[in-house]
Amino acid sequence: MAKVISLVNQKGGVGKTTSAINLAACLSIAEKKTLLIDLDPQGNASVGIGLDRKTFANSNIYHALIGQIPVTEGIYKSELPFLDICPSDTNLVGAEIELVGAMARELKLKTCIAPLLDMYDYILIDCPPSLGLLTINSLTASDGFIVPLQTEYFAMEGLAQLLQTVETIKGSLNEKLDLVGILLTLFDSRNNLHKQVSGEIRKHFGPKVFDSIIPRNVKLSECPSFGKPIILYDIESRGSEAYLSLAKEIILMEREQKIEEPVQELNEEPVQELSEERVEEIRDAIEEVVESVRELREETTNEAIVEPAQELREETKEEVEIPPVIEDTPASVFTEKTEDIETTKHS
Repeated sequence: MAKVISLVNQKGGVGKTTSAINLAACLSIAEKKTLLIDLDPQGNASVGIGLDRKTFANSNIYHALIGQIPVTEGIYKSELPFLDICPSDTNLVGAEIELVGAMARELKLKTCIAPLLDMYDYILIDCPPSLGLLTINSLTASDGFIVPLQTEYFAMEGLAQLLQTVETIKGSLNEKLDLVGILLTLFDSRNNLHKQVSGEIRKHFGPKVFDSIIPRNVKLSECPSFGKPIILYDIESRGSEAYLSLAKEIILMEREQKIEEPVQELNEEPVQELSEERVEEIRDAIEEVVESVRELREETTNEAIVEPAQELREETKEEVEIPPVIEDTPASVFTEKTEDIETTKHS
């Protein structure tokens, strides 16, 4: 079953699409079957992964959303063997208008990608820079979301509004939606403001902030123009190392959750009440065990104490000899003693 993750931030220019492309690529080289869904009408993720716009003009996520084609017909291969992409183009702008009057419009994407859940390990969704219907569809269809966040104060203000929208969606459309993590992007270690904002975010959100930080890197800016993720453009760059580290964090996080879930289910499982007959059977069995232990203890005590005592008496009887006092003592001694006793009596 695929883990569906949205990359969302209503503020543009925070590295959201760059993160979607490169995180998907790094997960795929770990041999995790990954699908990248481009839900942004600008279609930058589609081009950045290496597709030509002409190849998917008539078959992309827009056509799947409005029901013209099955979603599987809008999926294309990339240069990486474990990475596929479902592209988009400017037609997706009209989807929000077309879906306004549709029944259960917020669930269109969830219904659309349902057949894909058993085909992939991860499905990443690159959301548009807004909190419109497309973003709501993405969050409704997701298990969790990642917030790429530029280390500036305006970005922090936008984060509060985004989390408020997420709480609304959790309350009415998708109660399992969870914050996977906040990803700090475009970070410049020489900038004191970036360090200050980074510290404030970590102080407030704690472990929900990824350890991996995406630096401001020239190679990350160059690779989309070549239609390649950073690991294919320059795997030794600082940007490549950062996204590989991020992918490792997410994979390890997923493993920990899979270990914890069965334990939680076991703890939450209600205890079944025993019938009176079953209770009597258990009580009788316990009494039999107790009686057997008591008998065994008595036998052990007798053997351990009585038998050694008997052996000790026999050994003592054999070893102790009565000294020959009477035979060796002269008769005169007894006569003198007797006379002394009689004298004492008369006195």
